[in-house]
Amino acid sequence: MMNPILLAAIPIISYFFLLLARMKVIPQNAVLLPSPPRLPIIGNLHQLGSILHRSLYKLSKQHGPLMLLHLGTVRTLVVSCPKIAEEVIRNNDLVFATRPKSKVMGALSYNKNDIAFAQYGESWRQMKKLAKTHLLSSQRVKSMSSDRAEEVSLLLEKVADAASRGNGVICLTEILNSYVTNVITRAVLGSWVTKEKKKLLSKLSHESSALFYEVFFEDFFPNLNWLDVLRGSDRKLKNYMKNWDALFEEIIKNHGRESKEVNGKNNTYFIGTLLELQNDSSLGFFLTNDHIRGLTLDMIIAGIDTTFATLDWCMTELVRNPEVMKKVKDELRKVAHGEDMIIEELLGQLSYLKVFIKEVIRLHPSSPLLLPRESLEECQIQGYNIPKQTRLVINAWAFGRDKSYWEAPEQFKPERFFDSNVDYKGKDFYFIPFGVGRRICPGMDFSMVVIEIALANLLHCFDWSLPRGITVEDMDMIECGGVISSRKQKLELVPIASKVN
Repeated sequence: MMNPILLAAIPIISYFFLLLARMKVIPQNAVLLPSPPRLPIIGNLHQLGSILHRSLYKLSKQHGPLMLLHLGTVRTLVVSCPKIAEEVIRNNDLVFATRPKSKVMGALSYNKNDIAFAQYGESWRQMKKLAKTHLLSSQRVKSMSSDRAEEVSLLLEKVADAASRGNGVICLTEILNSYVTNVITRAVLGSWVTKEKKKLLSKLSHESSALFYEVFFEDFFPNLNWLDVLRGSDRKLKNYMKNWDALFEEIIKNHGRESKEVNGKNNTYFIGTLLELQNDSSLGFFLTNDHIRGLTLDMIIAGIDTTFATLDWCMTELVRNPEVMKKVKDELRKVAHGEDMIIEELLGQLSYLKVFIKEVIRLHPSSPLLLPRESLEECQIQGYNIPKQTRLVINAWAFGRDKSYWEAPEQFKPERFFDSNVDYKGKDFYFIPFGVGRRICPGMDFSMVVIEIALANLLHCFDWSLPRGITVEDMDMIECGGVISSRKQKLELVPIASKVN
């Protein structure tokens, strides 16, 4: 399938050729980097498929693990090898600490006031420190365990209710998406959020992933920004952000309804903490409304889609690998000691469940291409001179398939992590599903406990099978196109309540 960027460009190719003489000449030292042959003006845009991490992986097999692409006027380095990624981060993490300017990231960052999309600088450092200290510390994550327990109970009820209807087949994908949305919105916004608002937040989260694939000519051809207005792309992005603005107005209005103490439980949610910090003179900087909007948006769109995608892949791989499912269930049975539910205090004893999840995110990282970076100054990588303002894309999906680091990488084998210290927290460059260096995701601990507690209870309370007439071979394992790599085919399964011994 041809990339939509190329399809949109074809009608104005003739106009591009008129600009050819005015284009900047790419420095000769950049041209020396391995690079696929390119077309005038559009460069390598025509070689990008609908599933970007796969098309870049295919190109890297032909042109090498360090590859230069020309995307319009944008120089883009693609790293598909852990060894090169390690060199980049160890030697040039600060050089590549910023994000490139783009229409979408500029809007989602609320004018560079968030963590995920904002460019590097003092404001970004302050925001990341605030998030790690006040929102996502291990103590803060642990303090919300009772909220997660309630949401897991509701998840189990929803599964049982859906299974009691019709032929017992449920769409687990939709139920998992609802569970993750409920957990994230409750942690970030509080319990006032209505069912309708949760659906809207889930919709906006999914749309943000698609927005990254929206064609904005300004990002590739700055002189053609008027085409974004003509084609309606500008209007689409503005309407998307208007929905967020309206939501934030309601969020701040409703914050007063959330008391800090309800039935003896701490109910200070992320938004409440941020609003209180606005009046904290010891913070060291003034927290503006745009800072709060940017951080809140980060927590929601980065939290919902990535966590949901991983949960969905986990249940998919369990059904495809019944022997693995049996091992997980056997472990749960031993740890539960006859109790109806698994509580978070027991998660540390579930060693096989943890290596199983590691194997899932090795093969199916929810963000297969880490968000792009951009060089703040000229640097060297592998002996090549890399000019200032060169974009960097790291293909974490490719790292999980590198035979130099993984034996039989295409096989699903959780046992590969037994007796291994390999972890996803950024020290092992061949396993970086949450990113690496200064731009590593600060919410990984929060996300993992949401995944672990849901999986533990879904497997402890139910036996799972495919619907009658459906086999493992019928399951399509291809991903959706987008920044978040969720499975394209919805997961339908038959749950049967387990007998707790």
